[in-house]
Amino acid sequence: MRTTRFWIVLLTLMGLALSACVAPMPAAEAPGAPAPAVGPKTLTIASGTDIENMNVHRVTSSPSFSVLEHIYETLFYMNPEGELEPLLAESLEPGEEEHTFILKLRQGVNFSDGTPFNAEAVKMNLEYVLNPDNGSAFAFLISRIREIEVVDDYTVKLILDSDFAPLAAHLSHGALAMVAPSALEQGNDFLANNAIGTGPYMLERWDRAESVTLVRNPNYWREPPAIDRLVFKVVQEDGARLVEVEAGTVDIAVRVPPAEAARVDANPNVDVITTPGLRTIYIFFNVTREPFDDVRVRQAINYAVDVEAIVNQLFNGAARVSDAPFAPPIFGYKPNPPYARDLEKARALLAEAGVPEGTSLVLYHPTGRYVQDALVADAVRAQLREVGLEVELRTLEWPQYVPFVRAPAGENQVQFAMLGWSTPTMDADYALYALFHSSEHPPGFNGAFYSNPEVDRLLDEARTTVDPEVRRELYAQAIDIIWEEAPWLFLYSEVQLTAIRTNVEGFIVHPNERLIATYADKK
Repeated sequence: MRTTRFWIVLLTLMGLALSACVAPMPAAEAPGAPAPAVGPKTLTIASGTDIENMNVHRVTSSPSFSVLEHIYETLFYMNPEGELEPLLAESLEPGEEEHTFILKLRQGVNFSDGTPFNAEAVKMNLEYVLNPDNGSAFAFLISRIREIEVVDDYTVKLILDSDFAPLAAHLSHGALAMVAPSALEQGNDFLANNAIGTGPYMLERWDRAESVTLVRNPNYWREPPAIDRLVFKVVQEDGARLVEVEAGTVDIAVRVPPAEAARVDANPNVDVITTPGLRTIYIFFNVTREPFDDVRVRQAINYAVDVEAIVNQLFNGAARVSDAPFAPPIFGYKPNPPYARDLEKARALLAEAGVPEGTSLVLYHPTGRYVQDALVADAVRAQLREVGLEVELRTLEWPQYVPFVRAPAGENQVQFAMLGWSTPTMDADYALYALFHSSEHPPGFNGAFYSNPEVDRLLDEARTTVDPEVRRELYAQAIDIIWEEAPWLFLYSEVQLTAIRTNVEGFIVHPNERLIATYADKK
């Protein structure tokens, strides 16, 4: 039978409005506004980390997507209000056969090298992601697609093996952005260092560990951006980023330390804006390695670490103690009582598990990636010393950190490590399947190597169930199990603090952490 009911339920659940018309997007400068300054305009953004590479289908972090999504575009766009809008696609509707969907594409769009965007390009991109040989970490987003058929130049049929509730939202993810077939044909080495998309900007140069420079795409299919050149500058130190934005050598600085926010905002030339975040910060335990193969040890560390004190002392209200594996705005959220600090209970659990006082552990953490990441790691080390655990901190820069902590079994050296996870699709499938399903062990995102058959069953059923209330209950059951088995040290959800020069208008800090300069201008 047709899957119309599935589609109606999905649209009701997500509050989406898919149509064949161009959906409202942030507007360019209004008619009659003062003329912009003559001459090329450059907008410089001080980021904390470099990108991983140029292959949008293989990168895994928000800093990489923030750069690449100016070059590449997705089929749909999840706007800052959590509503799905058409972008390169015009609509997604149920087909005549069960579990089929018809994707209608926008016409008149070309890649920046002049090749047309069409159904063949969509098929080639989705098949690239689904091909395990290509190493796309986000293949799980469309893993229910069994076959992709080109109906005509601007129509694609997606044939699934079951209902798949989050399909439309998943097609808005940056990892499923459209790359020019002419680039895909040249292989992964080319894709890692070059970028050809349909977006408002094109790659000019990438100076590794220093900056990425983009220039305006003169043949962009929509209204061209006002900014001629974007520079994403790598400035790892929080203080250095603030010095630069206050001096005017950069226009925007990410991840303002909460303790500095009021001082920087008092500068008449800088505004500090607060954006609700969808990112949860956690420390995952490699549950296949001692001592973290024992649930009592994992629970003990959760009881030993005073997350509330860390949040209060380091974040000044710009974080929230975790009571679930993901943040409250996301569909499927179900709170649990946080692990309140209890040193006596922590010591008893460690003793019961046979972990002697003075046991040495190695905690890995990145630098420049998350707000106060080094200070949080140091606080965890200090608090675990109070229950007899000696923790050595090891720091890696982000481009090296990601492949290190996601090394596959047999190569993985991690005992426990800090990471964060944002949920741009606003759906618990993205928040839980990637991080806790046994099919997603490294090089997937389940860095803990966590495996529980009941959790797998619940997550599989939830992503193929159309009733939102049934999905909520399935996710609630999975969350309860995960919370009890503690494959993570559950920490906090972030709020984003961004410093922006007052002469910059229209710059968007998306709740999913994307930095969007497409609609920006400088006075």
